[in-house]
Amino acid sequence: MATELRWHPASRLTSTRSKSPVQIPLHVLQLVLWALVSPVTILAAVWRRRRAVNLHAPSFHFAATSSLFATRSSAPDVSGDVQMTTMRDFIMSKCPTLGRGFRPSSLLFNGHLQTVYGVYGDFSKIDHVTYDRKLLRLKDGGTISLDFTSANDKRPFDDETPIIVVLHGMTGGSHERYVRSVLAPACAPVEEGGLGYRGVVINFRGCAGTPITSEQFYHPGVTDDTRQALMYISSRYPQARLLGMGFSLGANVLVRYLAQEGEHSRLAAGLVVGCPWDLQTVSAKLTNGHFMDRIYSRALAANLKSLVTRHADALCANTSFAQVCSTITSLKAPSLWEFDTQYTIQYASYAAPFPFSDVRKYYTWASSHNVLAAVRVPLLAINADDDPIVPILPRDVGGNGLVALAVTRGGGHLGWFEAGRRQWFKKPALEWLKAVGEDLVVDNLRGKPLREVDGFIVEDGRDDIGCREVAGGGKHSGLVGPAQGPYSGL
Repeated sequence: MATELRWHPASRLTSTRSKSPVQIPLHVLQLVLWALVSPVTILAAVWRRRRAVNLHAPSFHFAATSSLFATRSSAPDVSGDVQMTTMRDFIMSKCPTLGRGFRPSSLLFNGHLQTVYGVYGDFSKIDHVTYDRKLLRLKDGGTISLDFTSANDKRPFDDETPIIVVLHGMTGGSHERYVRSVLAPACAPVEEGGLGYRGVVINFRGCAGTPITSEQFYHPGVTDDTRQALMYISSRYPQARLLGMGFSLGANVLVRYLAQEGEHSRLAAGLVVGCPWDLQTVSAKLTNGHFMDRIYSRALAANLKSLVTRHADALCANTSFAQVCSTITSLKAPSLWEFDTQYTIQYASYAAPFPFSDVRKYYTWASSHNVLAAVRVPLLAINADDDPIVPILPRDVGGNGLVALAVTRGGGHLGWFEAGRRQWFKKPALEWLKAVGEDLVVDNLRGKPLREVDGFIVEDGRDDIGCREVAGGGKHSGLVGPAQGPYSGL
C-alpha cells in the first residue's frame, strides 16, 4: 500500500507512518548556540563589524597565470563582437553582487547560526517550483531521477534555451530550499524578471524518493551517474547549452566531473556553492572537533545510515554487504568517519577503485581540491569563511586560470541569510548563470558523440555506462522529499 505523504513546515516531507520532526523556534536555537560559541568568536565578529574598511567584500582567489576565453562584448559600440577575457574581468563585470559582498542578518551573526537556520527555517511558502520527474535506469541496474522544471504552455522554449543542471547536497534532492531559491527565479519568464532558462535536478540514488534498484549506493566521488544523466539531457535537448551548479556534496561531484571530462565536458561552465573540497579534513574536523562539530558529524552520518537502512533489501543484493548489513544499520550514533569506514569504503560501490583498504585513501580519491588543475571550462566557487563544515579551501585554485574562488565574510554552510531571511547567494548565482548562459562563447556543442545500443543511450568510448528512461515519475510540487533526519541536504 502506498504511503501517504504530506509536507512538513520545516522543509521536510514526512510520512504519516513516521513521527514529525520537532520544530525548534529560531530564538531557542540562537540562545543554545550562543552559549556554545566561544567568547573569542563573538568578540571577533564584533571587531570585524566595527572595522573602517569594507566589512562585506569577499576575498577573491585566482590563478597567478590567467587564461583567456571568448565572451560576447556588452559594450554599446561593439555589440555582438567577441572579445577575449580573464576570469577576474569576467566576474567583476558580470557578477556585481558578488563584489559587493554578503551582509548577514544581525540575528544570524556566525556560521553555526547561518547553517542551523538553513536546516530548521520554514521555506515552504517561498520559491515554489513544479517539477516533471523522469526515471533513468542505468546499465548497472541502478536508478536516478531527473526533476525537470515544468514548461509553461504559454511560453514555449526554443531549442537553444540554456539548461541549469543542479546537483544537490548529501541526502538532499530537488526539494531543498537552496535549489529552489535559484531555480524559481532562473526558470521564471524574462518578462517576470527571470532568466527564462530550463532547469533539471539530478537526484542521486535513494535520494528525494528515487528508488534504489541495484546494490550500488552513491557517494561524493561518483561521477558516472552524473555523466549518464548529462548524456540523457544532451540527447533530449541536443542544441541547448548545459550549465552545471552543485551544492556541498553535489559541488564535489561536479568539480570531479569537470576535471575528468576536460575538453569533453557536456557542461559549458560550472558554479559550485559550499563545496567541501578536501574530504579528509572535513571528516576529521567533524569527528574530532568541538561539541558542534560532533553534532554535525553524527547528524550527517545518521542521514546516510537512514538511507542505507531504508534501502537495505536492494543493497543486500551485494552478498558481502548482506553479511554485515545488520551490524551497519544498528550502528549507534556513528560519526561520519566511522560510517565511511564501516560502510562506504567497502560496500558503497563495486566499481574500481572500490573497495578501499583505508578511509584516508578513499577521502583522497574522492576529494575535489586536488583535481582543479584539470578543469577546462569556466568554474566559479563560492564558500564562506565561517563555514563550520568546510575548514580548508583551495585558495590556489589549482593554478587554473579558468577557476575562481570567492570567499565571503560569513554565511555558514549553504546559509548566506540576509535580513528578512533573504538568501543572498542566489543573486550572484543568477548573475553568473546569466553571464555564462548568454555571454560566454561556446564554439560547438560539447561532449562525445551519443548513440543508442540495445535501448540504452551510450557515448563513444564508454560502452560500460548508459541509460534509458523507464516508467514512473510525473509532476510534483517541488516540496517532495522523504523524511530525513536533521541536516539532510548538507
